[in-house]
Amino acid sequence: MGDALMSDLFAGARAGMYAVDAHGVVIACNPWAERLLGYAPHTLIGVNADQALHPHSGDGLRLPAQRSVLEDVALGKRSSGDRAVLLRADGSALQVWWSAAPLPSDARHGSGAVVVFHDVSAQRERDGQRADRYAHSETMREQAEYDLAEIAWLAEVTLALVSTLKADEALRRLVRLLVPRLADTAVIHLGESHTPERTAWAHHAPDVLPAHPSDTHSLPDAPAHAEALGRVMRGDGIQHLTPPTDRPGSDLLGAVGAAEIVVVPLRLRTTTFGALTLIRSAAGQPYNEADRVVAEEVARRTALGLENTRLHTAQADIAATLQRALLTNLPDVPGLELAAHYQPAQHAAEVGGDWYDAFPLEGGDTALVIGDVTGHDIQAASRMSELRNMLRALAVDRPEERPGQILRRLDTAQARLSLADSATTVLARLRPGDAGSWDLAWSIAGHPPPLLITADGTTTYLTSGKSLLLGVRPGTERPTAGIQLPPGATLLLYTDGLIESRTQSLDAGMTRLRQHITTHQHLPLPQLCAQLARELGDTRDDITLIAARTPPRN
Repeated sequence: MGDALMSDLFAGARAGMYAVDAHGVVIACNPWAERLLGYAPHTLIGVNADQALHPHSGDGLRLPAQRSVLEDVALGKRSSGDRAVLLRADGSALQVWWSAAPLPSDARHGSGAVVVFHDVSAQRERDGQRADRYAHSETMREQAEYDLAEIAWLAEVTLALVSTLKADEALRRLVRLLVPRLADTAVIHLGESHTPERTAWAHHAPDVLPAHPSDTHSLPDAPAHAEALGRVMRGDGIQHLTPPTDRPGSDLLGAVGAAEIVVVPLRLRTTTFGALTLIRSAAGQPYNEADRVVAEEVARRTALGLENTRLHTAQADIAATLQRALLTNLPDVPGLELAAHYQPAQHAAEVGGDWYDAFPLEGGDTALVIGDVTGHDIQAASRMSELRNMLRALAVDRPEERPGQILRRLDTAQARLSLADSATTVLARLRPGDAGSWDLAWSIAGHPPPLLITADGTTTYLTSGKSLLLGVRPGTERPTAGIQLPPGATLLLYTDGLIESRTQSLDAGMTRLRQHITTHQHLPLPQLCAQLARELGDTRDDITLIAARTPPRN
């Protein structure tokens, strides 16, 4: 039973096996050995393995000679190898992994050896394919990492362009990102004409370029560069220049040692904003097609950023112009000095909600108004105009009403007519009294309180007469407060842009206002209002002031 099992295993093994006697003649083999070596069944037995299966020098096969298996196992030890070659019946070579051992000492055939071998050519082919796949995957991984880095860098470029609404600042950030990633020197020219002006530049080494790109007298554009810029501004595409590297350093290209130049249009649709110039020195790699694709993408994003800045500026200008057109010319009031000041936000389109007003009422009274509609855009300016005109109409229609009553009717009207979502305002009425005195009545709807400055420099915030801002609870009763203004007193109404900012609380701003107005109260009212706006105001918000000054004591 044991011999039969061993015979079955020997016949069914998926490895070549054969045995040789002391003379190297095959005395037994399994079918797999015959199949691998290309012998017909039962024809391998009797073949001299040393002569037929092993390469020998001089046989013309150009294969290394191999020692007899019997020599390797002569000392009774096992031997093996992973780079051996056996010859097939047709004389072709078969790469094998083999292992040999002496025949058992009790074998009936005397001394000899048993050889077990595997065809390794297929395995090596699979290993080669696996290595090729690994190399390909490594290439793909490296490409993916490069693409990811490129995308991250382009995102950084985009962030530099959109994180500020000041074009000059955005372009200075951009050229610092381009050097040395895409160029040794990066220059941006902007302008509508065929000779645009340098706006920003950067070089990989410090102190090579002057601090200000606009200083064209000390380092002008080279003639070839200027000509390429002109072609771009006239509508041509990307320009590629290779000036001589030994040119003098009296112009830009000579100063930076330019060896290769790419000039890319900053163009969006039919508008050319300028050009991006990328310069590499002789030590750098030449520009290839991938570099040019990236350069054009950077230029496209830059043009988009410039277009957004232009549109934003245009919108801010429209809103500021609209708001100025809606502001009131102050009336001439005998015995009363009036002044107003409006300063729009400088760095953003946050304009539109602030307003001031002054108009005469029946009986010689004068109304003063300061207000702020929610929102900072053209729509806010439009809503402000509607609310201002409605307040004028209500005040003139019933001049006998107190300021609180007028604001209550305004609140009801704006709720029904949807004049504004919400707004704050102060309505004050000045009435001339006897001997040059003036009576003041006022009502506050959610607005910072008026500030009163007497002739001796005493400052008081008029905090009485307060109620909710307009639009929160229409129909709310609104109180009216009143005092008599002393001779030489100054009344100041203002919006929150004068006293509040991202870095300053409302209380701190009101304290600073009291201190500054005491210092400058001797100024004429127009100068006083402008000085306060310049020294105290938040340039990111509108600033509006209106002031009245009573005559001094005789």
